[in-house]
Amino acid sequence: QVQLVESGGGLVQAGDSLRLACAASGLPFSHYSMAWFRQAPEKEREFVSSIRWSGDSTDYAASVKGRLTISRDNARNMVYLQMNSLRPEDTAVYYCAASRADHRDTHSSNSIEYWGQGTQVTVSS
Repeated sequence: QVQLVESGGGLVQAGDSLRLACAASGLPFSHYSMAWFRQAPEKEREFVSSIRWSGDSTDYAASVKGRLTISRDNARNMVYLQMNSLRPEDTAVYYCAASRADHRDTHSSNSIEYWGQGTQVTVSS
């Protein structure tokens, strides 16, 4: 049974930092591209960032580039999202996702095979 379990969300002020973590189990982790998506209230789920199975290539949405950093640890089956300079518009539920597609092709939810349950990030102004 595949499980993706996110942690690290919370309530912070604008300009603060958070580090999200996702623990994966039940899948050949190092064979999967990993991604983060987010969904704000009354909005569609959107791509945030992705990372190649090897960890040596990443991709970001334009709105987060330069502020968020994705990384992975294949030895621990973990993927992380370091979030700096947070803004109120970053408020959303953040989802960890796994895909067998190339990480550059994971912008669409259709490419995702497995989802986590999500973790809430709230940024106050």
